Amino acid sequence: MSIPSPAEGVLWLGPVPLRGYAFAIILGIIVAVWVSERRWQARGGRAGDIQDIALWAVPFGLVGGRIYHVMTDWQLYFGDGGSPIEALYIWRGGLGVWGAIALGAVGAIIGAKTKGIKIIPLLDTIAPTCLLAMGIGRWGNWFNQELFGRPTDLPWGLEIDPSRFPDGPSQFPVGTTFHPTFLYEFCWDILAFFVIVYLQKKLRLGGGRVVALYVMAYCLGRGMIETLRIDNVQLVNVLGLRWSEWMSIILFVLAAAWWTYATVTGRGSVEEEVYSDPAKAPANDVDDDTEIDTENDPASDTDGDAADNGTDDEESSTKA
Repeated sequence: MSIPSPAEGVLWLGPVPLRGYAFAIILGIIVAVWVSERRWQARGGRAGDIQDIALWAVPFGLVGGRIYHVMTDWQLYFGDGGSPIEALYIWRGGLGVWGAIALGAVGAIIGAKTKGIKIIPLLDTIAPTCLLAMGIGRWGNWFNQELFGRPTDLPWGLEIDPSRFPDGPSQFPVGTTFHPTFLYEFCWDILAFFVIVYLQKKLRLGGGRVVALYVMAYCLGRGMIETLRIDNVQLVNVLGLRWSEWMSIILFVLAAAWWTYATVTGRGSVEEEVYSDPAKAPANDVDDDTEIDTENDPASDTDGDAADNGTDDEESSTKA
């Protein structure tokens, strides 16, 4: 038993080619935005806010992910035999998660500012859904036959074309299968999403603690899975560990520190208001067409306080 890899990393929609890596990334983004929309509305946000913010966050995240990848593996493009133009070939794979998260968060903050949305409630809302995007996006590695783990004889070992071996076809015997690290991370991310959503509701988490929990959960899984990978990376030995392992450790500690700080200081409670500008809150979106026009209403010409009070009550109930 084993898991086969695609013969080619392209999906064909009739005559139109769609690269599997791009398909996985796009599908992950769509799912994350859709789930975030529902979570945001449950928090009291306006429908469509997340889609508008995604127009900022997604491009920023893609650029940040590519920059991080190129910076940490620059010899692939600017070293001996490298081709600098290939640094732009994003469809071939190569998105650094931490760069995507960092710059994507910047884009989300910019988008939130334009809509009068508080930053912390927004980030607490969308952070867990990033796990969905990241987990689904990992299937792009399967299409590209990349970032797999060391050899294994487990029933779920992954078949890899010998031409994709890090050091060439002669590196491993014919028929060798490998740890499907893309599948491990997919399963971990999906499980972590549901656990975080459950804990958020159960413990009424806020104040950035959901973001902290997301970072800790991802770093824990990524750190363990990273120990299995055998792909050639430039920063493969930084004080005995791969650079990605160090990043997982450092960011886990920072997230745990924020969790502790927010909990001890009482800043980790759920924010009741998600808009910094009350005028942009959903309750104020009711337009004039929904109000009752009493100027031409015969009842408005009736003398006495009773008629006036009735009109006021009617307008008040309509606005509510």
